[in-house]
Amino acid sequence: MPTIIDLSKLIEYKKNDPFYMKVKIKHKPHPKSKFLIRFIGLPKRLFPNGWPGWADDMITQMGVHSTTHLDAPWHFGPTVNGEKAKTIDEVPLDWCYGEGIVLDMTHKEDNDPITVQDVEADLKKSGAQIKEGTIVLVRTDCDRFQGQADFPAKGPGVTADATEWLIDRGVRVMGIDQWGWDMPLKAQAELAKETGNTEIFWEAHRVGTRKEYCHIEQLVNLKALPAHGFKVALFPLKIKGGSAAPARVVAIIE
Repeated sequence: MPTIIDLSKLIEYKKNDPFYMKVKIKHKPHPKSKFLIRFIGLPKRLFPNGWPGWADDMITQMGVHSTTHLDAPWHFGPTVNGEKAKTIDEVPLDWCYGEGIVLDMTHKEDNDPITVQDVEADLKKSGAQIKEGTIVLVRTDCDRFQGQADFPAKGPGVTADATEWLIDRGVRVMGIDQWGWDMPLKAQAELAKETGNTEIFWEAHRVGTRKEYCHIEQLVNLKALPAHGFKVALFPLKIKGGSAAPARVVAIIE
């Protein structure tokens, strides 16, 4: 039997999450279902003896980017190289299953760039190889900060050059265990103001307006994986017209 390792965060309310990450779930206990029997015409006396009823739950608040999710090309911009970008329901499922590798970037400090040279050095060290359809996961270990108010400000950031380098080698899906693929948003804004450079903000995301790809954000547990020798499966919810969707991401080791 294969070993299956869960790489998805738990979907739950966390009081320290910023408003744009808030998840709220209303749990309906088993006895609450009994009032529904009047809508289906079941007499109360015929309700199964000793059975408390069924449970139900309602997600009352959750953005598509709030938890472990796959970003569609549509998230990066309305077009890719002049053609309409795919929404999440249009992402081919065969992109979502394939051989996986882990790039170890745990030595990187907050706001450091992850460059092509960093990627090449780690591949040389681990022996992992990238081929068409490889799913590349970037390990920073920032998942340990999930649930803390400063989680979105933690971690390095993959550069546009490194993102494009991966795409050019056949990578359609890549992912990371921090809040976002680029360096933290506030750090991007500060660097843009300091340098006056209009190309800094969201540089890696914006690669997706030129070359088609998807990425996974807010992964967890990448430390449990080897550098290579496993498969990744991730299937996002089929949300019509969505820019992203929550996904259950797992690694499979035969």
